[in-house]
Amino acid sequence: MAFRWKNDLTEKDVTPEGAWATRRQLLVGAGALGLAGIAGRGRAATDAPEPNTWEEITTYNNYYEFGTDKTDPAKYADALTIAPWSVRIDGLVDRPADYAFEDIMARMQIEERIYRFRCVEAWSRVVPWNGFELADLLEMAGVQSGAKYVAFETVYRPEEMRGTRFPVLDWPYVEGLRLDEAVHPLTIMATGIHGRDIPPQNGAPLRLVVPWKYGFKSIKSVVRITLTAEEPPTSWNKANAREYGFYSNVNPEVDHPRWSQATERRIGGGLFAARQDTLMFNGYAEEVAGLYDGMDLSKFH
Repeated sequence: MAFRWKNDLTEKDVTPEGAWATRRQLLVGAGALGLAGIAGRGRAATDAPEPNTWEEITTYNNYYEFGTDKTDPAKYADALTIAPWSVRIDGLVDRPADYAFEDIMARMQIEERIYRFRCVEAWSRVVPWNGFELADLLEMAGVQSGAKYVAFETVYRPEEMRGTRFPVLDWPYVEGLRLDEAVHPLTIMATGIHGRDIPPQNGAPLRLVVPWKYGFKSIKSVVRITLTAEEPPTSWNKANAREYGFYSNVNPEVDHPRWSQATERRIGGGLFAARQDTLMFNGYAEEVAGLYDGMDLSKFH
């Protein structure tokens, strides 16, 4: 299976072992901020900002199915049963089925990518994900010509997910992408972080990662993917359409109704960490801006 990105890094670019925990040395990822590059624009890995630590990534999360405090997922997500696991792929596909997680993993090529990940509340982090391109998973199911959108659904088990006992959102959690966003080579299904299996609080065993959008678009613990001709509903848009649009692209020129999007702080840098300018599309404008040519990005926010 051919990858859709290009890599121009060589052995001299390899980050010294031990700089962060990872199974692989070659960093393949995205790069307007000095992260390892795609599409022939690689920079030396030693020039890249170091990813946040395992503790920072796995103990400060939004996963409301386990509670609304950012420490709740790390406390309670171990209750989630993640094996066996399957993902139903249906809708406008040639081969609708419940695909076992083990079968998916056997057919996909797992690579590591270092992505910059942004929270809505003007915080960001740098995360080394292990995963595969969503496009390859959709290709396995056979996308039909009428499909224009991809809908996602999180597992819903109130007996294991204590937060779903409260009407914080309309459960189960759902998300969606336009098909061209879904098959973009930056869009991956993540199976690990820092070279380890992804932990439950971060969306085990399989989550979406869309690095030019806000983190809530990267739906966790996916159990269903549906190809559709119509724009699907998304949880935060249903809850508060004024604040959370369907696209949810990182756009520093459009403020959130309750705070500015223009600057951000890195998680792990402390409360008084220096703020930095937020970049359009989270720093991935060169790769993804063309997807939105002609669109009013303040209207389609």
